[in-house]
Amino acid sequence: MNTKQEKIIINEKEKHLLELIRSIEYGELKIVIQNSLPIRVEEIKKSIKL
Repeated sequence: MNTKQEKIIINEKEKHLLELIRSIEYGELKIVIQNSLPIRVEEIKKSIKL
């Protein structure tokens, strides 16, 4: 088994995207990418468990 670990470097937009995803409890997101970077996120639908 390969135990080599790679470090991934993320920029501010990617960091903000991860924080946004973790803050949303339920729903769907559309992520718009340009030049391999997220530039916009649209919340499409929110669902609530009853």
